[in-house]
Amino acid sequence: MRGGRLPRVGVELELLAPVGSSRAELARVLAGPGGSVTPFLHPDSEPALVPGVPVFETLTPGFLARDARGAEVARLVDDLTLQADLDRKAPPLPGWWRVLSDDRRILHLVRRHGRADAGPNEALAPLAALFGTEVEPMDGGVLRVRDPDGAPLALAAPVPGERWRPSELVTPPLGPFTPRQLHRALDALLGPARALGFTVPVEAAVHLHLDAAPWRETAAFVRLVELVSERLPAWTERVGSNPANRRRGPWPPELLALVRQPGFAALPWPLARARLRELGPSKYHDVNLRNIVFDVPGKQTLELRFLPGSIEAGPVVASFDDLWSELE
Repeated sequence: MRGGRLPRVGVELELLAPVGSSRAELARVLAGPGGSVTPFLHPDSEPALVPGVPVFETLTPGFLARDARGAEVARLVDDLTLQADLDRKAPPLPGWWRVLSDDRRILHLVRRHGRADAGPNEALAPLAALFGTEVEPMDGGVLRVRDPDGAPLALAAPVPGERWRPSELVTPPLGPFTPRQLHRALDALLGPARALGFTVPVEAAVHLHLDAAPWRETAAFVRLVELVSERLPAWTERVGSNPANRRRGPWPPELLALVRQPGFAALPWPLARARLRELGPSKYHDVNLRNIVFDVPGKQTLELRFLPGSIEAGPVVASFDDLWSELE
């Protein structure tokens, strides 16, 4: 390791609970004596089986671990890309459920006003009240909310197929740290996971979130795009990116063509950002620029999504140290 100071970074590590355990158990252990675990609803999306509906937006059970002082330790959430290690025929477990809709805005309402800690009915009840309807029970333990015209808004359904085992461990921002300090901070989270028998899933990746401030200026953003376009193949080979990892890949060629247009680098950032938004950038690339382009509240980060999965701190810190030497 180079040993210089690394910037603040949020780390997402995709892990898998052993059979018979869940991400809720890891959250309880990480909270420690006197700490607390708060359930919450985590947004994601999955392919839909309904004709004409490409994806269902979902809310799945997440758990916020706080220590005895009330400081955030980590969040443990599902990741729907983790599938290969799971028994898809496993029946639902009591208390594990998810909310589905074809409209992410509806799920924002459920997250803001529903209770994640009191079961699916209490999660959906505020949404039904907002529309002047009721939560309707259906077959198989499914609950439904419709609008006054009878159009479905959201469903709550039991979670099958061991979906309680995927455990994406999301840290709060860590640092600025030296590599040695970052190693200690990550190992304080991963050590308990190893002790509980957690492992690295087949499709796993590690994501790094860096403060986007240095690249929220047009010329700096253009330099970033040029740098990543040139060096990404070498980076993914150097860190050993996981070929089984889903939802990642290079940027579309339209991005590089746009930033290379004459005069683009001299545009004021608001104008450049407006043109970038027209491309509709996805987050599902090796380097996620969406949070910068759309100025996502609470997540104004540059996200590196191509590191391989790990339950050891050393490889994560070494890769970050290596990549930062070229990014800074």
